Amino acid sequence: MKNINPTETKAWQKLEKHFETFDQFSLREEFKKDPSRAEKFTLVDNDFFIDFSKNLITEKTKEHLTALAIECQLEEAINSYFTGDIINATEKRAVLHTALRTPLEKADKSVQGNITAALDSKQQMFTYVNSILDGSTLTAHGEKFDTIVNIGIGGSDLGPVMIYEALQAYKNDMTLHFVSNVEGDHVEEVLKKINPETTLFVIVSKSFSTQETLTNATTIRNWFTDKIDATAVSKHFIAVSSNIDKAVSFGIDNTNIFPMFDWVGGRFSLWSAVGMSVALGIGTENFQALLDGAHEMDNHFKNTSFDENIPVQLALMSIWYNNFYRAQSEAVIPYTQYLHRLPAYLQQAIMESNGKSVDRNGHPVTYDTGNVIWGEPGTNSQHAFFQLIHQGTKLIPAHFIAFAKAKYDQPDHHNKLMANFIAQTEALMNGKTRDEAKKDLQKAGKSDTEIEKLLPFKVFEGDQPTTTILINELTPQSIGKLVAMYEHKIFTEGVIWNIYSYDQWGVELGKVLADTILKDIENKKYDSHDSSTTAILKRFEQKND
Repeated sequence: MKNINPTETKAWQKLEKHFETFDQFSLREEFKKDPSRAEKFTLVDNDFFIDFSKNLITEKTKEHLTALAIECQLEEAINSYFTGDIINATEKRAVLHTALRTPLEKADKSVQGNITAALDSKQQMFTYVNSILDGSTLTAHGEKFDTIVNIGIGGSDLGPVMIYEALQAYKNDMTLHFVSNVEGDHVEEVLKKINPETTLFVIVSKSFSTQETLTNATTIRNWFTDKIDATAVSKHFIAVSSNIDKAVSFGIDNTNIFPMFDWVGGRFSLWSAVGMSVALGIGTENFQALLDGAHEMDNHFKNTSFDENIPVQLALMSIWYNNFYRAQSEAVIPYTQYLHRLPAYLQQAIMESNGKSVDRNGHPVTYDTGNVIWGEPGTNSQHAFFQLIHQGTKLIPAHFIAFAKAKYDQPDHHNKLMANFIAQTEALMNGKTRDEAKKDLQKAGKSDTEIEKLLPFKVFEGDQPTTTILINELTPQSIGKLVAMYEHKIFTEGVIWNIYSYDQWGVELGKVLADTILKDIENKKYDSHDSSTTAILKRFEQKND
């Protein structure tokens, strides 16, 4: 990929001049002027309906932003992405999580070897999962497994947890637990709930040396051997890892170690054997549908012109707000409890990827990159942080995500949910003028004195931008498609910002420092730190005795 400073492009210069015309921009007025505005700014891809019309944009904005993508050579970058070029240059790796869901016959020749490896791994996983679910693989004492504990952190936890929670309507009779935090209390609370006799433990760690994962796995193995015995470990523990030797030393049978690939970053790995626990919880048929949905979005992203390309346009909206409006965050608000872990998943996927301050030339960037991702499900969030979005001083673009069809036949519930979903985007767009607020207070029977006092607090400025993502139904296929959509949005932003989206050296720094401080805690030597860190260490020692 070529290294292009976006701020030096012609499109960026045009966008800066164009942005100067937005001082008096009003979404209300734009909709009045153009009855076809919604149609012009809506993209449809089969079961996905994406409405951009409630954003602070005009047709000229879209034109300039799309030109920016072209001038930053996004098309060439997409080709490099899908054909296995080394685009994670600082680690000298390809970025090919898309290969995990690509049928071999539809693959570019340059990545057929990667796809063959992915398919072999998937078949190994599916064969094992089916043997657990049909009872042909049993516990050490000949019983059927009924509980799964996934032990991982970061991409080895967030993706599987999010997908499993999203697909609760498709779960089988397995009970799943996820252990990630190195906090001992977290482990102990899970161990309280499980029967070691019928539990399968899935350790997910590429290196099999991640501090949190290995600590949790060791604690759980010790608990397990106390309850049963060490000879049963090979029947009850499996690993998803690249480090076969360490996994075998831990006590895992060589045939129960499933591969991880260098060309798949952790936060994009749920499609691989990292999704083992998900496959065990929803079955291989549903897991395959998840992959198929992601592949459908891959094809859309790869083959659709930029002006009609959903991930590209989503990314361009984020760049518009981040770099021109200087918005610092983006809210993701799913109107379904099933997606309650989606914001947390996207926090890692987006902020670990594009939280960079150095460009691909190794120079400090002179423009904002990345943005803060946060959110909670509606309607709960309406009774919490929506006050800030409606009447606060910050511009917070938001994605509203919902499914037209509910999983269960509860029309009263679903109609009320969707009424709120639709109403909030309209309210954020329109706000409430002083005249409208005054009429409402008059209707409520308020006196002129009361109206004068209350009126300033009842006015809403409006023009709070939202993007509506309406999907036909929540299924394994549609969730796969949704997650892949965000993956490609991340990629597009990274290309245009001229940064490397697929390394995470900031995460590595924290790990190194934690190892150093752990040794200091164990040895009770604190002199090598600053006064603040030393004081905290001494306080911890004093109160922990």
